Amino acid sequence: MSTPSPAPAAARRLSASTRLFYGFGSVAFGVKDNGFSFFLAFFYAQVVGVPASAVGLAIMIALVLDAFIDPIIGQLSDNTRSKWGRRHPWMYAAAIPVALSYMLIWHPPTGWPESGQVAYLIVVAVLIRSFISCYEVPSAALAAELTSEYDERTRLLSYRYLFGWAGGLATYYLATKVFLRPDATHAVGQLNADGYGRYGIVSGLIMLGAILVTAVGTHRQIPYLRSPPQERITIDRLAREMFGTLRNRHFVMILLSAFFLYAGIGLGFAINLYFSTYFWQFSPDQIAAFAFSSLTAAVLAFLLAPRIAQRFDKRPVAQLLIPTGILFGVGPIALRLLGAFPENGSPLLFPTIFVTNIFYTGIGVIANILFSSMIADVVEDAELKTGRRQEGLFFAAIFFANKSVTGLGIFTSGLIISAIGFPPGAKPGSVPPDVIRHLGMVYAPTQLMLYGTAALLLFGYGITRASHAETLRKLAAAADLSQEGEPAGSTSKLS
Repeated sequence: MSTPSPAPAAARRLSASTRLFYGFGSVAFGVKDNGFSFFLAFFYAQVVGVPASAVGLAIMIALVLDAFIDPIIGQLSDNTRSKWGRRHPWMYAAAIPVALSYMLIWHPPTGWPESGQVAYLIVVAVLIRSFISCYEVPSAALAAELTSEYDERTRLLSYRYLFGWAGGLATYYLATKVFLRPDATHAVGQLNADGYGRYGIVSGLIMLGAILVTAVGTHRQIPYLRSPPQERITIDRLAREMFGTLRNRHFVMILLSAFFLYAGIGLGFAINLYFSTYFWQFSPDQIAAFAFSSLTAAVLAFLLAPRIAQRFDKRPVAQLLIPTGILFGVGPIALRLLGAFPENGSPLLFPTIFVTNIFYTGIGVIANILFSSMIADVVEDAELKTGRRQEGLFFAAIFFANKSVTGLGIFTSGLIISAIGFPPGAKPGSVPPDVIRHLGMVYAPTQLMLYGTAALLLFGYGITRASHAETLRKLAAAADLSQEGEPAGSTSKLS
């Protein structure tokens, strides 16, 4: 038996400081994602006064339009040549526009007609999502570029998810505990328009700092990163490479799975505040406290995900965790509908939901870490077949699925709220019981279908620890042949 060739230099362990700097930047994405998912639809429908169906449609249009920008950014990032490498110029340039546009979305014009407010929401939502893509797509691509080692990628991405959740939850806590507190003119803090404005300003500044910390902190890694081939970039070539990713079966199946997974995530986040405020009738302090259960879940996922990935292949674990997580999310709702759950106001209700939220969120975060790590492993599989490294393009395609289908999930939440006749500006306890019941009856089975389908589609993804190691061995062998001036067969186009 011949001795396997050594793995490429990129298959390396990273220092703790590199992982920390890399992960910290996802605070910006976490803040944005948390705001869009938890507060934006509620704010424009219940506070600004735009009909929920119009809000959902506006957000979906904005996200779908913006989603088409991601593959372009990914392609341009893959082919950027500069003294700062392929990714960092984009990351630095995005910092200030991200902060300013996020502040704007929480300061809608007053006195405008409904159509004007909807147009404002669409335009500013496209701006913030596009600017954050200019940072997030190149930043995400760094995960596959910093290391090609199977387990190290999971470890690195666990930092990314930890800080993403921490950033989002920190601003969620600030919003619910500080900015959206009840006052003399707002008995329900979630209906305080000025609070949302202050939240937007503070959140924008946090996003600015997070992006700059990661860009500066990972700057020293630039000499270790790949450079694109010196080739002329044309629109035709970009289009061919973009559609060429669909010839990779592993990527297509994980992309299809992502469509269903992110639709469920978008629906769950967009409608969460309705359940907390009206279905369970939690107080503002209790709603704010869920930040701690979710943070606990994110920390546990950070600790467990790398250990799980070291013992098992990523795909079967993700397939098991995705549907298991959603069972903890919709189980309490289903039990309440069956009359087998503590009533609102019971001393058992809040601690029970608090604990189930830890399981629901923690399992979901682990599944998402593995999911992202699986996407990174597609990079070398595609490189072996095509001779090109396209980290930016592959991650951009997943962001496309995330944004467009999350928008569909938010749109669906608006349709549900309108279809069941949910009254705008309602106080907890004043919504008719039939409306509350219909909310749970529609939401729970929809989520089970979406998450279950996502898990089933992953059967088409076939990259394992063993197959990935073999791919790295072949790439290393091809690189050795290329350096010796010998033909490298099907991998002669390696950059």
